[in-house]
Amino acid sequence: MTATRPDIAFAVSYVSRFMENLQVEHWMAVKRILRYLQGTKSDGICFKSDDKIDFCGYSDADWAGDHADRKSTSGYALILMGDPVSWGSKKQSSVSLSTSEAECIALSLAIQEGKWVHRLLCEILDAAEDKSGPKLKIMEDNQSCIKMTKNPVNHVEKTAAVKKTPRQAASSVEASGRPSFAIPVGTGMYQ
Repeated sequence: MTATRPDIAFAVSYVSRFMENLQVEHWMAVKRILRYLQGTKSDGICFKSDDKIDFCGYSDADWAGDHADRKSTSGYALILMGDPVSWGSKKQSSVSLSTSEAECIALSLAIQEGKWVHRLLCEILDAAEDKSGPKLKIMEDNQSCIKMTKNPVNHVEKTAAVKKTPRQAASSVEASGRPSFAIPVGTGMYQ
């Protein structure tokens, strides 16, 4: 068991924005995080051995969640064999004009990290003489983002700020070689 705590990633990321100008409400939020940690100090990540290597990711965005500058927050988690191995929460650098745009940016972040972790897993498994590598599935719940990813050509003019994201996701879907990285689209989510 490890003491890594992905469950507080967003909260810590959010309060860290105010480190230079800490107000009473920010200190109250920090104390709440510390109380939460005190009450859940026995929680952690416990990896269990399993024959099946299941690798999936989740992506989401909080559109215009920062009321001061209207920027969105991206979040993702990559799960290997039921336990998180990589996660992140990051304020987007530009203002998204729609929920689907914010979701596409978050999906792009998840895909980038997913590809990196996937390459690492393939190297580890290659050393163990299993060259196929696990297939990565990334879950996305925004229908517009899914449609843009399935058919990026029709949506490029409408979403100029996220031109790269649907193409990046589509190129991941169409990646040839070993079919170890795939993002097939199902009903409402990548699965």
